[in-house]
Amino acid sequence: MSPTYSEYLRLEELLKLQTGVKDDKKKISNDELHFILVHQNFELWFKLIINELKSTIDILSSTYVEETKLPQAVHHMNRVIETFKLMSQQWRVMETLEPQDFLNFRDELGTASGFESFQMREMESLMGKKWIDGKPVGKDEKSLEKSLYEVTCDWLERTPIQGYTPNSADDEGQVNNFIKEYLKAHKSLYPDTTQDAIDFFEEDSSFRRRRAGLVFIESYRELPLLAWPRKLISTLIELEESMILWRSSHARMVERMIGRRVGTGGSSGVDYLDMTTKYRVFIDLWSVRSVLIKKEALPTLNNPDFYEFKGE
Repeated sequence: MSPTYSEYLRLEELLKLQTGVKDDKKKISNDELHFILVHQNFELWFKLIINELKSTIDILSSTYVEETKLPQAVHHMNRVIETFKLMSQQWRVMETLEPQDFLNFRDELGTASGFESFQMREMESLMGKKWIDGKPVGKDEKSLEKSLYEVTCDWLERTPIQGYTPNSADDEGQVNNFIKEYLKAHKSLYPDTTQDAIDFFEEDSSFRRRRAGLVFIESYRELPLLAWPRKLISTLIELEESMILWRSSHARMVERMIGRRVGTGGSSGVDYLDMTTKYRVFIDLWSVRSVLIKKEALPTLNNPDFYEFKGE
């Protein structure tokens, strides 16, 4: 016999989980029930985001990522983006709780805080480990998987530049020549900011090839073989932007609710939340926009056939 709607979703169990720390629904006010439900909803959305991020990481962590896999990775990230957009709007539901009404049950929380959400910590660590402020609460650090930031860096490192890959003979020479020609063109167009472009490539030699790969994809994005890689990069930016906007909405809700009070977990509250909106995981993906040049000034593509779709 097929399950009923209620059985499939296990609604009887789910709807009994809003009783608060005293486990007595008769003592829960409408406002406290509202508070619990909103935050439980966030945790459910976090679970979805974590699952989609892991699926994206699985795709990009391969030593060779097939072109047909990139649309799948973009699809997973688009779902995360839409979820963050939904969660940003969810704070508006939270704002229907009046500040004084929140104070009526705030003591029930004790030192419990949203910063203790192990799912939020896992979500942040999957995005990129720079997001972690200490060890994730409630999770063994050894359980952390490779982050989306790390697999993206590895993927960019393998970008074919002028038809050459890291395993190709004279790859380093070809990459260096591309960077040299690119900087020459940049200097002729934007002499006042050329040093910024030089620093982008030369700041750290270990970043050199992947940053060159990023510039190459952005510059020649209309080539068939680079169309989906460029879409992936654009989606990564949109993903991080959606997370930043969600954090910003969170900060404004908290400021509206408790002003500049210290958070329940002892954090600095709004000041801390505002600080998190300054973080960037995919720094290079944002920074590359400052060093791009117009299409007609780009270095000549040495092997254009390499970037065309291959027939059977």
